[in-house]
Amino acid sequence: MNQLTRNKFFKLVIDKQTSVKNDFLSGLTVALALVPEAIAFAFVARIDPIIGLYAAFIMGVGTAIFGGRPGMISGATGAVAVIFAPLVIQQTRLVGMEGALAYLFAAVILMGLIQICVGVLKLGKFIRLVPHPVMLGFVNGLALIIFKSQLEMFYTLKDGHHVLLSGQPMIIMLVLIAITMLISHFLPRLTRAVPATLTGIAVVSLLSILLKQSGIHVRTVMDFVQTLDPEKTTLAATLPRFAIPQGLFSWQTVKTVFPYSVIAASVGLIESLMTLMLVDEVTETRGNSNRECVGQGISNILNGFFGGMGGCAMIGQSMINVRAGGRTRFSQFVAGLSLIGFVIWGAPLIESIPLAALVGVMFMVVIGTFEWATFRIIHQIPKSDALVILIVTGITILENLAIAVLAGLVVSAMVFVWKKSRNIRAAVSVDENGYKVYKLEGNLFFGSASLFKKLFSFQEDPKDVIIDFSGAKIYDHSAIEALKFVREKYAQYGTALHLLNLRDECSQVLEKASNVVEISVVKSIKRWEPENRKLSS
Repeated sequence: MNQLTRNKFFKLVIDKQTSVKNDFLSGLTVALALVPEAIAFAFVARIDPIIGLYAAFIMGVGTAIFGGRPGMISGATGAVAVIFAPLVIQQTRLVGMEGALAYLFAAVILMGLIQICVGVLKLGKFIRLVPHPVMLGFVNGLALIIFKSQLEMFYTLKDGHHVLLSGQPMIIMLVLIAITMLISHFLPRLTRAVPATLTGIAVVSLLSILLKQSGIHVRTVMDFVQTLDPEKTTLAATLPRFAIPQGLFSWQTVKTVFPYSVIAASVGLIESLMTLMLVDEVTETRGNSNRECVGQGISNILNGFFGGMGGCAMIGQSMINVRAGGRTRFSQFVAGLSLIGFVIWGAPLIESIPLAALVGVMFMVVIGTFEWATFRIIHQIPKSDALVILIVTGITILENLAIAVLAGLVVSAMVFVWKKSRNIRAAVSVDENGYKVYKLEGNLFFGSASLFKKLFSFQEDPKDVIIDFSGAKIYDHSAIEALKFVREKYAQYGTALHLLNLRDECSQVLEKASNVVEISVVKSIKRWEPENRKLSS
């Protein structure tokens, strides 16, 4: 082995060691940030927080194995929790909590099956059709949702009511959040040997211990849990166990949970695939969207059989991971395994982590996720695109991601169709034979069919009219009906209509519609035979 080869070998080994270290530390950081999120979303779904923690563990490890985007973190999410909450509430009233959980787990399994079908049918690739303004609105809306979710941490339980912190507790909370954010921002400028977010959590945890020794209480993860459920005394639990949900194979169960499963599967996939696109952009690599659909589905099926509430990709934790250096599936493994390790063996440690440290980390995620360039470009881009950004952002905050993205797609499509429909026009001339030629430019489809009909002077035109399609295309049934209208209108005045320079695909469209419209198609104005042919009914 020569010197150059040895140098390359040692560089490869060092890079591999650095990658493993970064993946391990970033995964550990993500695990810490997952804890309060999973707990909060479990309470949103009106279930025990352990079910949320199990979901975060199973989703994390499941997508690490089966998912299509290395480094992207999945777990229990608010989007899925909000959808399943009404199901849990409804069934708790009818059959009690145990029966409601059986319905929940059945819904999660069905959700996973739907997601697998989407992946197997290779429908995940259509996420690439999402316009950039919709993506911007999604990112900004999700950043604001993450920010809004952290505001819960500033409330405490007093006399049975949730009240905002004030006085010394609020000051301490804000100071520790600021310290976490400053470390997260400035430490990478000094060294990247350790993740800044993990360092911030460690430093603030040490400060909280010193404050506690001075008689000053710092709010912890356990304080937050007891704010939501005063009877909860610990987060400790065992490994999740396999169990078949009661009534899983009952038609009544399937009929009850199906609507919830379809919506949850849609929301979960949209959020996961949009997050995948964002991680692709940040890491300058490309994930497999169809494999991610299958991975999300398998993970949710495992959730249903092992007592998790289901979930999808998490943009906040994914950004923590990739910005801390997590790039491979190992970081996802570490996040999931560390989380369940905390629950089984390290519950006291997790319970004592200062809330301020985790809030500070999530605030940095908000700052890093929000597209601040939106404010700069909002006056430079078309008004329609600016409107789409605002619509998607607003609906993401007020409703949910699936509705927001669909609304953005609908508005974008309508704007596109409107613009294309206004572009159809014709250059009019009369050739040496006395034929009037309309040289068409643009696309003839449902959006432009109405304007197309207005291009012609039916009464004034001579006995032969040519429509030159060298700069235009025929797309759909509305275009065929428009041509039929023009041909019949000319026929009323004894005028023959001919189509010139049709492209092959346009000829095929007309041939398929030969029972709808009869039009003469010619290849040359000067010679009508033998090139001319008719598409007759």
